[in-house]
Amino acid sequence: MIILGIDPGSTRIGYGVIRTDRTLSMIAYGVIEIDRKKVAEQAHGSGNILAALLEKASEELRTIITTHHPEKIGIEKLFFTKNVKTGIEVAQARGALINEVAHFGIPIEEFTPSEVKRAVTGYGNADKKGVASMTAKLLGLPSIKGYDDASDALAIAIAASQKREWGA
Repeated sequence: MIILGIDPGSTRIGYGVIRTDRTLSMIAYGVIEIDRKKVAEQAHGSGNILAALLEKASEELRTIITTHHPEKIGIEKLFFTKNVKTGIEVAQARGALINEVAHFGIPIEEFTPSEVKRAVTGYGNADKKGVASMTAKLLGLPSIKGYDDASDALAIAIAASQKREWGA
């Protein structure tokens, strides 16, 4: 089974695609980076930069889905810290991503950060370094290169792989 994990963000979205057979294996991972300035320049005439950012995020996710054909998708639930403005932007991006997934009819499961940490490390308060290290180990990789968003997305995919019955 192919599972896509998504770590939502407003201009940086982590994704990780894994295969679950007898063992877990990594197919692809990375970060969708959306250049806010470039999108703003392209949307200048319309005046709606937010809509252009969300459309770009959806477009990039659409490409990942059509390339890898996941059968399940896991996405991280929002975790608000101190910056409410950033949290609102991430919530809007997350909504656009979930809407894009809905067009494909793929089952989607949501996980809190502590649920992802527990699924990968067995400890809900593990730090990012520990999660990334264990994620790499579970996938048979020496390490996971790049932004934390990508290793987080792979961890989310692993959490989704452990969910046996959707909706349970």
